Amino acid sequence: MEPYHEASPGRPSMRASDQERDETVQRLQVAFAEGRLTDGEFDERMRGALSARTHGELAELLVDLPAATAPTAPAASRSAAPAHLPKPGRYAVAYKNTLRQAGRWRVPGTYRALVYKGGGVIDLRAAELTEALTTILAVAYKSDLQLLVPPGVRVEASGFGVTHDGDWTGDLAADAPVVHIRGYAYKGRVDVRTMPRR
Repeated sequence: MEPYHEASPGRPSMRASDQERDETVQRLQVAFAEGRLTDGEFDERMRGALSARTHGELAELLVDLPAATAPTAPAASRSAAPAHLPKPGRYAVAYKNTLRQAGRWRVPGTYRALVYKGGGVIDLRAAELTEALTTILAVAYKSDLQLLVPPGVRVEASGFGVTHDGDWTGDLAADAPVVHIRGYAYKGRVDVRTMPRR
């Protein structure tokens, strides 16, 4: 079977393969990371891609998105970041690789992390939260993604495929920073844990 491409409009009824579904999921992940899709749209399209039977159904999910681009390189560890702590990009993608964001780094108000058939760690224990409310959108497709949060931070977790060891709301200051983690995992896991600062 010839590979699926957006430019195969003449054969919309051809049955889709698992590889073609995976390619569509990857494009949806990148579009979500770039802010082109809302949470609800991403959720709906992901489910549609995984259950699609034909090329036409896959093409419909991508019709309003730009052509495929190369995946973004995974974020490098910033354990040796300079004193001024430059703000990192607002998203990181690991494609069949490992994503690691740790050490001293400034966390933007909204940060998106996507791992496709790989693994990853986002460590906030030595990080500087730049806003009172930080939202992390974490997507793990056939991957395990771990988020480490220090004590003293209020954690709210939502989504599917997310595990966490509690909301840690007890004994927190009224003005404690809040980290809201929205996780989406397919055949993988987004694992949120609180651990002492390093």
